[in-house]
Amino acid sequence: MLLYHGSNTEIIEIDLKKCRPYKDFGRGFYLTTIESQAQRMAKRTCRMYSGVPVVTTFSFDLNAYEYRQLFVKRFDAPTIEWAQFVLNNRNRHFVDIDHIHCNHDNKYDVVVGPVANDDIAVLFRTYTKGFIDDTSLVNGMMFRKLNDQYSFHTERSIALLSKIEAKTYE
Repeated sequence: MLLYHGSNTEIIEIDLKKCRPYKDFGRGFYLTTIESQAQRMAKRTCRMYSGVPVVTTFSFDLNAYEYRQLFVKRFDAPTIEWAQFVLNNRNRHFVDIDHIHCNHDNKYDVVVGPVANDDIAVLFRTYTKGFIDDTSLVNGMMFRKLNDQYSFHTERSIALLSKIEAKTYE
């Protein structure tokens, strides 16, 4: 499988220490199966930090994590469990890091699931402020088109990625 990472520079070597914390699935290296999504992320990153939009392509063997016995968390759709996981990982004050709905401690080597885009962020705010309940949150997410993301959180999971190429976009 091919996975794409959009940035303002070519990824020569993946350094997990450079990855930002408090993202959807915790601090990690994020990729997608959708090249156009990676292109948009590269352009967005350049607007924020300057640089040139670059999409670096990696190959990943879907079966590799089985024989490496990685701990993988997979969300096939936006569910209340997915929402809680994202909310907890984005929360700088969440302290129950041992909880299964949190990856601040990188207990999961790889996490796969939908991207919580700006549209979903509005739903999350109304949910966390108590204006809607679990059912309303799930119903609000049901008909949203959400792209995918693969996040790698440990050195042993990063070792399963093989760089293919890097393309610059203008």
